[in-house]
Amino acid sequence: MKRKLLVVAIAALAGLTLAAQDKKAPAAGGVLHPEMKVETGTWDAPAATIGVKPDAPWSTTSVAAGVDSKPEPGSAITRVGEIVDFSCYIQLGKHGEKHRACGQKCVNNGQPIGLLTKDGALYMLMPEEHDPRRDGGVDAKASAADHMGHIVTVNGTAAKVGGYSAIYVQGLTK
Repeated sequence: MKRKLLVVAIAALAGLTLAAQDKKAPAAGGVLHPEMKVETGTWDAPAATIGVKPDAPWSTTSVAAGVDSKPEPGSAITRVGEIVDFSCYIQLGKHGEKHRACGQKCVNNGQPIGLLTKDGALYMLMPEEHDPRRDGGVDAKASAADHMGHIVTVNGTAAKVGGYSAIYVQGLTK
């Protein structure tokens, strides 16, 4: 009898734990914590544009750096989204104006930069030009910090490997 009671109690606890976790998860394709509002830029009128529209998916240095001079597939893309601190968004769901100062500190200290779209898609943003990126000649931190928590337009090259999506942005300076 005690064993059956213990099994029922453990099953009930597991069910409650799963139900609590489900309440934290966003709706499929949704933005985590939509109550954290953006105050600068809108989906219809972004606050700024980051990057230039590429003439070709990859710059000369990226093509040359590819294995056998063939980088992975990419395509020119323009997306509107909120600049977020990738790490805090995934770990804590934080974004928007209330997270702006923290996000600026995070990206200025090396945390990855993200673009969060209206439908909840999350792209990692990074400079496209391979050799300047490798050699420290271009940096996305300044534009990301300036527009942290803002809705902007981003132009670049989209690439996807496994579950990771990225936009490589051309035209960033240091």
